[in-house]
Amino acid sequence: MMRLSSYDGNPYIGVYTVANETFALVPLGSAESLLRELTECLEVEVIRSSIAGANVLGSLMAVNSHGAMVSGMAREEELEVIDRQVQVARLDDKLNAAGNNILVNDNAALVNPGLSGRAVRGIEDTLHVEVVRGTIAGVNTVGSACVATNRGVLCHPKTSEDELEMLASLFGVPAAIGTLNYGVARVGACMIANSKGAAIGSKSTPIELGRVEDALDLI
Repeated sequence: MMRLSSYDGNPYIGVYTVANETFALVPLGSAESLLRELTECLEVEVIRSSIAGANVLGSLMAVNSHGAMVSGMAREEELEVIDRQVQVARLDDKLNAAGNNILVNDNAALVNPGLSGRAVRGIEDTLHVEVVRGTIAGVNTVGSACVATNRGVLCHPKTSEDELEMLASLFGVPAAIGTLNYGVARVGACMIANSKGAAIGSKSTPIELGRVEDALDLI
């Protein structure tokens, strides 16, 4: 199921929220209506939390069914909230906005090429997937440029055919391009999704929603 959504009126829902197949995190103080929307469209348990005391959870956390990587500045009590759901580790790198710098599903991860070898090994150990460094459409912050689930990958509109083929091979699912929120290229900032549904920025058009539906096989 797909739903148009926002966080406190902000359509960049992917910046503020994050989800895998079983749970979603939303900022402390999120409206009950947001919790109901995510519960309904993603079929997950929704939990209020923070990361490093901030509300930009989608930028600071990358998660799949095996584990979660969070900002190196995350607090112990925040880690405990996530650890009740899935194995969690801090991203030990200067590029520690994990959600922005890691694109992941249950099969693989594409990460910012600037991440250190130590950080890559930590991602492999926690998320239990093959990790490849790379860019998408010239963008290093691949987690903001694309959305990956176990059914498909939606990518920045300037992603090349060679990059789409690489992503499909790496993640084991089809890859396609699109925009959200009336033409925004960084689709990872505009939505969250799993194999069951998607919460999509409220300014997105019907054509954009159709591309999400096709790319992530949500028909």
